Amino acid sequence: MSPSTGIFTLFAPIGLAIAGPFFFWSWPLVALGQFIVALNFAEVSSHFPIAGSVYQWTKYLSNRHYSWFTGWIYLFAGILTVTAVDATIPIVLIPLLNNLGIGITATLTSEIIIAALILASTTLLNIYGVRLVAIVNNTGVVFEILGMVVFALLLLIFYHHQPATIVFDSSYLGTGFTGGAFLAAMFMSLFVIYGFDTASTLAEETKNPRVEAPKAVLGSIAGAFVIGGVFLYATLVAIPDMGKFVKGAGAATIFSPADIFNAVMPKWLASIYLLIVLAAIYVCCLAIQTSTIRLAFGMARDGKLPFGRIYNKVSPTLHTPVGTCIVVGVLAAVPFLYFTGAAALAVGATGLIYLSYMLGNIAVLGARMRGWPTDKAPFKLGSWGTVVNVLAIAWGGSMLVNFLWPRVTSNPNISALPNYPSWLGFIGGIPIFEATIGVILIVGAIYYVVAQLPKRDTAVRAA
Repeated sequence: MSPSTGIFTLFAPIGLAIAGPFFFWSWPLVALGQFIVALNFAEVSSHFPIAGSVYQWTKYLSNRHYSWFTGWIYLFAGILTVTAVDATIPIVLIPLLNNLGIGITATLTSEIIIAALILASTTLLNIYGVRLVAIVNNTGVVFEILGMVVFALLLLIFYHHQPATIVFDSSYLGTGFTGGAFLAAMFMSLFVIYGFDTASTLAEETKNPRVEAPKAVLGSIAGAFVIGGVFLYATLVAIPDMGKFVKGAGAATIFSPADIFNAVMPKWLASIYLLIVLAAIYVCCLAIQTSTIRLAFGMARDGKLPFGRIYNKVSPTLHTPVGTCIVVGVLAAVPFLYFTGAAALAVGATGLIYLSYMLGNIAVLGARMRGWPTDKAPFKLGSWGTVVNVLAIAWGGSMLVNFLWPRVTSNPNISALPNYPSWLGFIGGIPIFEATIGVILIVGAIYYVVAQLPKRDTAVRAA
């Protein structure tokens, strides 16, 4: 999880534009809901501290059909997340370059070029620089703390312009404030607070993974909540003209956190801040792509992906799955062919992740109903396991409804997209998120029936 990435992507076009500073309260609400999910996953990771997250867990806790579809959706959620995070880089890099005297106009074309170059660089790093990737990934926490806490405290102490109670103010929404608006504004927080399940992937490589995996899962979400909460509050308090920024947040010229830094800080200090945030987001790009590559490689190695035999091999010289790196990189670049901005990508990626989590939680509950867990593990919920599991499903289900709800701000119809080809006819009336899920499921179902269903895999036992 990278609070800086999610906040920079959706702070203005989703959070501030829809609910004003009051959207701050979506942060603790989402953190609580996700912590319930994390508790359930923490117990599972204590039994199965292996790379692959919900794909691997459902393989042990359900059946091969269910596990495959969960992995298929989770894989495309990861790929779309890679694209969304790459598309966040221009939001920080362009203001930074302008501060340094390198004038670049923020257009969709310039954003696509920058994002594509970033994607190419992270793909090459994953192919050629496995050791460098490990080193860079380990620096991510440092940049997050510097950017989200240290500099945020500078904003809070020396550059505050709003009263401490600004987060309680919903007046900028006028008379139109409804619960639905707040639910839409939640998407910023929803985009940030996920990915904690992959923390158990790294824990797999520690000396005591069954102990460390649950700690990593719960620790990552707790850390993100504190770090992101400090940054959100400090940024809102630092806004010099709240009315202007709320009005502009949803307009063609979006006031991002970078605009706030430039408005209140000396240019040199704002540039340092943006450089640190840029580093944090780049590390996030690299880490998410690495995680997605590992998932794709694992599924290909298991014979679960189309043409997997071609790219499921590790290079004997580079010691990396070169083919898988290229496949993930190419698939992540596809959305750039019809790019409408980072926000749409972020909402779509987050919705797919929440669907994957939902499928994972349902599989765990089914296993509990059949008597799991039967073996002891260092982290256990005991008699509370089923209660936590049901609450996690309830939370995930409610958020899926939130994602699926047709809204102009978060889930518009396809026809609302720029340059929509009218010849597509009735397809234009389908909301974007539903269309995305539909395409992934239809393609997956066709492939599964043709290539996977005839197979007879060996069952694995849930411990």
